[in-house]
Amino acid sequence: MNIGDVAKRTDLPPKTIRYYEDIGLIKPQRDANGYRSFQDADIHKLAFIGRSRALGFTIDDCRNLLALWDDKDRASGDVRAIAKQHLAQIENKIADLQSIHDTLSTLVTKCAGDDRPDCPILETLETLPR
Repeated sequence: MNIGDVAKRTDLPPKTIRYYEDIGLIKPQRDANGYRSFQDADIHKLAFIGRSRALGFTIDDCRNLLALWDDKDRASGDVRAIAKQHLAQIENKIADLQSIHDTLSTLVTKCAGDDRPDCPILETLETLPR
């Protein structure tokens, strides 16, 4: 199967598929003419990677998850540890976004939004520590 067919079946752009090959996540066979020849196993791996990336796993996480997926003697605790760490990162991001939301919501409420030049939003941005 060629890269165009694989792209359609996995919903991944050809450029992404090439990138995954370049970094060693997949290793499609090559025909005599040098074209990539994808097998069903490659498609399964690409679909797996695509779903993992859609959940926000990093490339390194995907690499580790693929290795565990391929290892039939794996411990599910190893998989869970990766997912648990990723979940903690997501929860931290949510907390950060909630804090940003709360701050911005307060500032928007405080700003009269009229013709006066004073603006609590700009004043806060000027003095807000990084």
